[in-house]
Amino acid sequence: MAKELNATSPSELELTAKARTVLKAARKIFLTHGFNGATTDMIQREAGVSKSTVYAHFSTKETLFLAVIKSECEIFTASIHNISFEPGNLTENLRHLAYAYLEVALSESAVALYREVVAQAPRFPALGHMFYNSGPLVVKNKVAKYLEDAVTSGELDFKGLEIDEATGAFVALMRSELQLMHLTHPDKPITKTSIDRWIEIAIDFLVRSYGTHNTKNA
Repeated sequence: MAKELNATSPSELELTAKARTVLKAARKIFLTHGFNGATTDMIQREAGVSKSTVYAHFSTKETLFLAVIKSECEIFTASIHNISFEPGNLTENLRHLAYAYLEVALSESAVALYREVVAQAPRFPALGHMFYNSGPLVVKNKVAKYLEDAVTSGELDFKGLEIDEATGAFVALMRSELQLMHLTHPDKPITKTSIDRWIEIAIDFLVRSYGTHNTKNA
């Protein structure tokens, strides 16, 4: 049965120094042992604080786990926020964005977090919702803005396809096979050659399908 969970958790910037110490320790414990294997005693010892200090900032283990997820998502999405769209250079724009995104999405910490969220979401649906809204949706909205700018500059024409639909298809093509391989083959690291190849496949598919005569295939 799904458990009710308050999905409101403070941003790391809003936390006190002591709370950030607890959060840092919790991140290490949760990503190493998983939510079920982690205990507040383990987090307390790792942080070097009393149990009362942990509970003063985070009332339950679930609340602390939510805070870790939100903090990680903020770190993950920060890498793409400052990437700007330059009209007339669509393929290079998308390549830059794709590398920044996959560098984060395929990192060990991101994959570990993804596994935990998927494992716990059936019991805590709000946790899954917060992860999606704080991470994948932020990335999707950034890519959507890129594609919208490309339509405005005349480099793409989706011919009736909604921007949201085109964005979902592009992000899925760029990420899905690499992420699936990383999740199911932890003993086989994803190579840069594989990342390069999938990024080019995704960009080529988008440009061939919806590019205009104004699109540069750099």
